[in-house]
Amino acid sequence: MIHLNQVSFGYGKRNKLFENLDLHLEAGHIYGLLGKNGAGKSSLLRNMAGLLFPTSGRIEVAGFEPRKRQPAFLQDVFFLPEEIYLPSVTVDKYLSLMAPFYPKFDEQLFRAYIAELDIPQGNKLTGMSYGQKKKVLIAFALATNTRLLIMDEPTNGLDIPSKSQFRRLVSSALDKDRLILISTHQVRDLDNLIDAIIILEDSKILIKHSLDTISERLCFGTLPSIEYDNRVLYSEPSLRGYKAVFENSTQEESRVDLEHLFNAVIENPQRISQIFAY
Repeated sequence: MIHLNQVSFGYGKRNKLFENLDLHLEAGHIYGLLGKNGAGKSSLLRNMAGLLFPTSGRIEVAGFEPRKRQPAFLQDVFFLPEEIYLPSVTVDKYLSLMAPFYPKFDEQLFRAYIAELDIPQGNKLTGMSYGQKKKVLIAFALATNTRLLIMDEPTNGLDIPSKSQFRRLVSSALDKDRLILISTHQVRDLDNLIDAIIILEDSKILIKHSLDTISERLCFGTLPSIEYDNRVLYSEPSLRGYKAVFENSTQEESRVDLEHLFNAVIENPQRISQIFAY
């Protein structure tokens, strides 16, 4: 579905965000994209959506080159940006303006999402709170039924119940022909949602694996002590000892902690590369 080959991008000669990046993502998955501030996550997403263009290399999405912005490509890709803008119109008017650009848009599904998210349909969009605006766009994005759905910080502005609804709606929208890619700083918001993770740091993809593969090679748990334990990749004190990420040399079963995984990858990129090299 998405193929990046030797892709480089930056804002000017001195601000290179990534160089010679290779990445291959397949349909039927919900990917989480993580990285520190300034790592280039939003720019990478915008390159995939055809809103920014690589300085070198090639990007292919569903057989199209995004930078050409062909109609057949644009009608099958939806990009939900972090910074949103909505016109001073009602939900119905917004629907009449925007839905025709997406041939597979499902109005009945959109109405169901709006009802579940408790959005007042008669109000103008500009009169809504930031969280309500975000929920309108999330509902619209899911209802487009595009093959590629890209979301940049979609849970910003959502309260705790709305974040739970978001996870439920997104997981129900996935099918074998659709790829959903979500970038966020709110790592916990991706719990029980994504099935694969990508971590971008220092112009490179440090890790791109399914959660099943990660749980096979890394263990997440509590250790009474970390002294002299060379398996440990990351740890932090807890009431029962140390919450830790360590090499799964004994094939233990554990649940992936996304926040601790991210910290482990950032602190020990070389060890992580060795563990996932085979």
